[in-house]
Amino acid sequence: MRHSFIALAAMAVLAGCTGKKAKDTFVYCSEGSPSLFNPILVTDGTSNDASSRPIFNRLVDFKPGTTEVIPSLATEWEVSQDGKVYTFKLRKGVPFHTTADFTPTREFNADDVIFTFARPQDKENPYNKISGGNYVYFNAMKMGELIKEIKKINDHEVQFVLTQPEAPFLANLAMDFASIHSKEYADKMLEVGTPERVDTNPVGTGPFVFKSYVKDTAIRFEANKTYFAGTPQINKLVFLITPDPSVRFQKLKAGECDFINEPSPTDLKAIKDDPNIKLVSMSGLNVGYLSMNVQKKPFDNVKVRQAVNFALNRESYIDAIYFGNAKVAKNPIPPSMWSYNNEVPGYSYDIEKAKQLLKEAGYADGFETELWALPVSRPYNPNGKKMAELMQADLAKIGIKVKIVTYDWPTYLAKAEKLEHEMLQLGWNGDNGDPDNFLDHLLGCDGVKYGSNNAGWCYKPFDALVKEAKRVTTQAEREALYKKSQQIVFEQAPWVPLAHSTVYRAMRANVSGYTLSPLATNNFDQVVLK
Repeated sequence: MRHSFIALAAMAVLAGCTGKKAKDTFVYCSEGSPSLFNPILVTDGTSNDASSRPIFNRLVDFKPGTTEVIPSLATEWEVSQDGKVYTFKLRKGVPFHTTADFTPTREFNADDVIFTFARPQDKENPYNKISGGNYVYFNAMKMGELIKEIKKINDHEVQFVLTQPEAPFLANLAMDFASIHSKEYADKMLEVGTPERVDTNPVGTGPFVFKSYVKDTAIRFEANKTYFAGTPQINKLVFLITPDPSVRFQKLKAGECDFINEPSPTDLKAIKDDPNIKLVSMSGLNVGYLSMNVQKKPFDNVKVRQAVNFALNRESYIDAIYFGNAKVAKNPIPPSMWSYNNEVPGYSYDIEKAKQLLKEAGYADGFETELWALPVSRPYNPNGKKMAELMQADLAKIGIKVKIVTYDWPTYLAKAEKLEHEMLQLGWNGDNGDPDNFLDHLLGCDGVKYGSNNAGWCYKPFDALVKEAKRVTTQAEREALYKKSQQIVFEQAPWVPLAHSTVYRAMRANVSGYTLSPLATNNFDQVVLK
């Protein structure tokens, strides 16, 4: 009965129970289900695609197709000479969405900015603990300690006072977690005793208004007719949740979807050959990696971690998993990012060296462990199950017996944040074009405490370098520090960096206006269906 209900619900969402896709509806076959609809509480691209991009705006944003910071809810800004004060002039005449839960009585103003950042920062804020209160980005980046005060100059001017200069601060404010929420909506939900609805029934200022979500099936949005940047060309937007990449492709071919995320590498040739479909691609600002939990034996031993690095035949994964559409990784940041250290030698495939290191670590006969396989296709790893099987076979050659485990995507992420794993497949798409977003967020000590560092690796010499790199003023100084930090990651080996992949999106030939982002986000506000 459950499957029948889901199928009927999906058909109703798409076509008002006709069984056909409505002409004014743009259907995106997405790869997974969102964990929540509040960007400040999530870290994965799947959830942000379903919340941050269609529903919300930030003070600043990225110019389409780039990592250049441009105005959004703030029209302009000034930075003090000492780098500690950022003053933003706010856009006037911006309405929040009207939904079944909420009809706004005022437009966006400074109170909404202050509320947005007070929620994760102020432990006494009534929303601080709602929906678990796990603000991974905000806390791992130590935004609470960095932001000394947010001053309301007037309704349309706010001032962020920082405790110290922070080189990536402006770019950080363009990230999804900094999406601006309605204080008025939050106050109303608190008053009626349903504050959690702020995170499940979102209200923003963005191009699309949230209408409904059928869990693991479909999300429905409608165009925001009062959007400050102009009403979107598509009237209805539907996310049809389709985890299997081959099924996504078949739905695209059949016209059931207009756009698909993360097509399988095995389908790329067929996509290119189909005259009714077009394919766009870009070198991804990403890294796929295998994380080893250094807080659990035997991965607390650096020689064991180095042995795993030598044991995995990553060149073969590029052929078998990515079909050549990726490059072997040796650093935790991609080669296209400034400060990439090409002098780091990387690990070759060397079974004998791996065996020798295991012997020196006291594990000459190997050991048993678990490997968590990625349950959804991502740009940095299109087939976690198959890659896990290849890793299992490689590690068996040096005596490591691997049991493969997986979970649904939201559970997988939640357990990874709690460091419940031993070995874990994961990856990262850059959020803002700054090395700090990879190095400190994913491998710094603060990330261990707040859930973004799933290796559990807190190494003080590394942490000191990436923290200093935030405070210095010139890019040359920052670059030197980041290059040193990458050398340390190579030596200490908390990860096996696996691949930097090419990012692909496929769409029907009648779709125009979509711009592929180096950050692997999907924005549909400029899309046109011809």
